[in-house]
Amino acid sequence: MKNVIVSAFALALVSFSTVEAKRATEPASVIVTLQEKVAVKPADLPEAVKTALGGEAYKGWEVTGAFLITKEDKTQYYEIAVKKGEETATVNLDKDGKKVE
Repeated sequence: MKNVIVSAFALALVSFSTVEAKRATEPASVIVTLQEKVAVKPADLPEAVKTALGGEAYKGWEVTGAFLITKEDKTQYYEIAVKKGEETATVNLDKDGKKVE
């Protein structure tokens, strides 16, 4: 009788751990943010953005491409690809030349 009780208890523990494992593997929610991305010629960037890119923080960096990003809430910023030698980076600036995270 003792073996039956121990076996039933062990079986119950295994079934609880199986249920917990299934909960851990449920798919996560995905949030999609819509953005509009329009190519902009570097020469057509606003003067404030050009001034910021010409400052000390970006000294020696060359603009290789730019996009105007419009987010779902209608806010806009410029995504600017820059290059310095072999190193590349992306800089996000608003129309006033201020960095955007």
